[in-house]
Amino acid sequence: MEAAVITTYRCINKCLMCNIWKHPTNPKEEFSPEILEKLPSLKFANVTGGEPMIREDIGEIVEILTRKAKRVVISTNGYYTDKIINIAEKYKKKNIGVRISIEGLPKANDQLRGLEDCFDHGLRTLLELQRTGIKDIGFGITVSDKNADDMIELYQLAKAMGLEFATAAVHNSYYFHKSDNEIKDRQRVTRRFEELINELLKTSKPKNWFRAYFNYGLINYINGNPRLLPCGAGEDMFFLDPFGEIRPCNGLDEASDLNSMGNLNKKSFEEIWNSQKAAGIREKVKDCPKNCWMIGTASPAIKKKMSKPLSWVIKNKFRSLRGRKFCEE
Repeated sequence: MEAAVITTYRCINKCLMCNIWKHPTNPKEEFSPEILEKLPSLKFANVTGGEPMIREDIGEIVEILTRKAKRVVISTNGYYTDKIINIAEKYKKKNIGVRISIEGLPKANDQLRGLEDCFDHGLRTLLELQRTGIKDIGFGITVSDKNADDMIELYQLAKAMGLEFATAAVHNSYYFHKSDNEIKDRQRVTRRFEELINELLKTSKPKNWFRAYFNYGLINYINGNPRLLPCGAGEDMFFLDPFGEIRPCNGLDEASDLNSMGNLNKKSFEEIWNSQKAAGIREKVKDCPKNCWMIGTASPAIKKKMSKPLSWVIKNKFRSLRGRKFCEE
């Protein structure tokens, strides 16, 4: 089982594609680190926000999660360099990773994230992380019309630095407090993703070949097609929000009590996970029409239904070896 731990809705960025910063949580209402002790053993935990480094007790949160999960990755804007480095140094022997959000080259990044010198802070943090010796480091871009043309350059930068490169596309949900995110020039953005897919398939890393499949899923999503694989939100993974609510995902339309399986402050995880309410929400997920394709739900689906992604990867890797571009299913 995998989990995304949303530590806070507070954020210093003012991103154009996300309005979390307009709806910050009250620190007094955010869950205490101790409730994380109730979580089951996890294959993977993503520490996210808002900006998780805003929390004064982020070190305690990470410490507990490194005992609960085989792998822990912190998603951050990279602004709090010293804090990030201290945590990375302390837990680098416990399979911890860091992903920094970089939305384009300097000008585009700072405009999209609404914070001056945000690119510089992110890059400096990446360089300092490399000096610590931590291996699981990378950065990622949330693609829109405004930054799609920077995607290949960012991939090349990640490749030159020996870093992981992650992608996403703009989405709408209660989590982002957005309903107007839209990629208007789908053809141009699709071409950029196709370029990235072909570059990933050229590499010698199997992990990159499956990343190519994930990016193919993003093309599919951008063009309004059904998900490549069924969504397992609420079954293979879950989200813990800042108030202690266990939710199936962050892609729903509202953060109502109806979309929560239960609150970890009030019940044990087992009570919540095995409840009738949780079962009802899983049925609701099966009928969800949104067709989201975000890494939090797509990655478990790829691992669970490996035969289909593997078939795509084998076929298109052979095409790449023959100097041909990937083909759609």
